[in-house]
Amino acid sequence: MLLRDELPSVFGLIAICLVCSIFAFAGGLAEDFTKQVRVRLRLLLTFASATLGFVFLDARIAQLDIPGIDWALQFTAVSFAFTLFAVGGFAHALNIVDGFNGLAGVVSLIFLAAIGYVAHTVGDMPLMWSCVLLAAAIAGFLIYNFPRGLIFLGDGGAYLLGFLIAEFAVLLVQRNSEVSPWFALTLFSYPVTEVVFSIYRKRILRGQSPGEPDGLHLHMLVHKRLVRRFPLDRDAKSRLTANSLTSPFLWILAALGAAAAALFWEHTSMLQLFALLFVGLYVWLYWRIVRFHTPRALVLRRRRLGRRHGPERTDFKASIH
Repeated sequence: MLLRDELPSVFGLIAICLVCSIFAFAGGLAEDFTKQVRVRLRLLLTFASATLGFVFLDARIAQLDIPGIDWALQFTAVSFAFTLFAVGGFAHALNIVDGFNGLAGVVSLIFLAAIGYVAHTVGDMPLMWSCVLLAAAIAGFLIYNFPRGLIFLGDGGAYLLGFLIAEFAVLLVQRNSEVSPWFALTLFSYPVTEVVFSIYRKRILRGQSPGEPDGLHLHMLVHKRLVRRFPLDRDAKSRLTANSLTSPFLWILAALGAAAAALFWEHTSMLQLFALLFVGLYVWLYWRIVRFHTPRALVLRRRRLGRRHGPERTDFKASIH
């Protein structure tokens, strides 16, 4: 139960985080309305928000439990640059995986549950309650977003959530020395791996700019190869159902990293092992699906999909990332 004497610290933390998020949110919102804000500018604006967090919340990454790198992170300039890169990168990563109804919203709830659980375990109650309040707001959004797709996060909402969740994770590690610095990386295994693999796929394999759009993100392949390939009624209602059925596959993937992070939050070696295993799982699953060798356990049975929902979501974000 939230105690009265904890209210100032909880609302103070949330208020400062929201103020710091203004640039990240503004960049995404401008993209929603204009469709002309380049990825680089959105990242720079998110870096500006991370700068405010670094200054006003002392939200910084100062240790990774890696010899040499930990020495470098002792310098404020290095810690500052790495923190901006990590926070901005995760916010952009969450925006990338926001391609289907309920996907980014539930993934955010999974991440907040893990951060809140560890915060409670180490006694950081302001941070724990901040996670609860943000999760409650997301739950209210999901009532209308999943499965019917009546409202959407947009880039503005995705960057806002990505920034806030990243700040909570950085603060958890920074304020509680018993939490391994690898907690956040293992927790965010799914979106981080998605972004790194996308850069590799575009830059190395295809020779194109990482900022150029394509339709080969994992969630898009799951939609095309595991859901949409099966017989569907040719109407908007069944297409919407296929849209919504895509998200649970990725919820499970995100939950794997979150479960490992929550279970082994103070054991760096175990977190490193699970982060490595996740990368292997992701690459194996991606190549199986893209080569039409999808594991049978993941394939939906052939059946007609539902007829009860409203108009299909036109997801412009799925086409620009």
